[in-house]
Parts: sequence; C-alpha cells; structure tokens
Amino acid sequence: MAEKGKIIILSAPSGTGKSTIIGKLMEMPELRLGFSISATSRPPRGKEQNGREYYFLTPEEFDRRIEDNRFVEWEEVYAGTKYGTLVEEVERVTGSGHNLIMDIDVKGALNVKRKYGEDALSIFILPPSLEVLEKRLRGRNTDSEESIRKRIEKAEQEISYSPQFDKNVVNAELDKAVSDVKNIISGFIE
Repeated sequence: MAEKGKIIILSAPSGTGKSTIIGKLMEMPELRLGFSISATSRPPRGKEQNGREYYFLTPEEFDRRIEDNRFVEWEEVYAGTKYGTLVEEVERVTGSGHNLIMDIDVKGALNVKRKYGEDALSIFILPPSLEVLEKRLRGRNTDSEESIRKRIEKAEQEISYSPQFDKNVVNAELDKAVSDVKNIISGFIE
C-alpha cells in the first residue's frame, strides 16, 4: 500500500498569484502533489466545470453536508457563498500516496492545520503590498469596482492572520515565489 500523503495548505488574498503558483507546483512530479477540489455553494463562473475547479453544490446540498459532518473545513467566505473541503476529498488524495495541496481561505487553512497538526504544512502567500495587489486585481478585468474594494478590505483582514501560518512567502516575483514554496514543501515531505 502507498504511504499516506501529507497535507500542504496554501492560503492568500485573492489576486496574490496563489493559483498560478499551485499550477506550477503541480507540474513538479518530485512533489507528488494531488489537488484538493473544494466544494462551493456558488454557481460556476466562465468555463468552470463541476469536479474540475470546484464541486458546485446547491446551498441546500452544502448545508446538508455540513450537518452530516462531511467537511474538514468550510466557511461562508462572502455573504451567502460557502466554500469547503470534503473529508472524502482529503482521504481520496492522501490515501493514494499523493501529498494533498489545498487552496483554501485563511480560516479554513488554520482549521485544517489544527485538525491535522504535524501532517499538515500551512503556507501564506503575501502580495508585495496592498497597492500591488489592487493593481493585479484591476489587471484581471474580472471584477467590478465594488468587488475590488471588497477584495482589498478582505485582503487586509486575511494578511493579519499570516503570522499564524507555518511559513510566509511574498510573491513579488513569480519564479522566485514558486521556488521558495517548492523548497519549503520539499523540506516538509522528505
């Protein structure tokens, strides 16, 4: 039987480059990464597909799974919109011998770290500054002015939790941030 994988949790404010970093890490076979697909109560955006970017659940289905204790962590990230990680998703990836990489919000990350302790590594990706973050969010051209303002306010709040993470990495330059995160993960899984 394959040795059970470990859990790597990445968290960051929206627009910090976390998804891009994870994408590059996933291309490194030596890390043996498996990706955790989160569940959400929001509808798909753009070309998102169920079971690929997220498991899209109705708000009722999401609540039923909360009641049945089927989430490792979940959070109402924006009013009426919940995100979470299903227990069976963690078991599916780590049970196959892969190291599970989780892309989750700050509070969820801290909950998973508490639950799995030494078997989990929490990494917080920081923007070089809030000004740079705002510029990146505007550059995506996917959000309204109101949404950008909310994301910046949320980013300030999320950054205040960064000292509670095992490691912090600043994404000022993508290749360096990817290298830093890779080295941290390599040290953890060996």
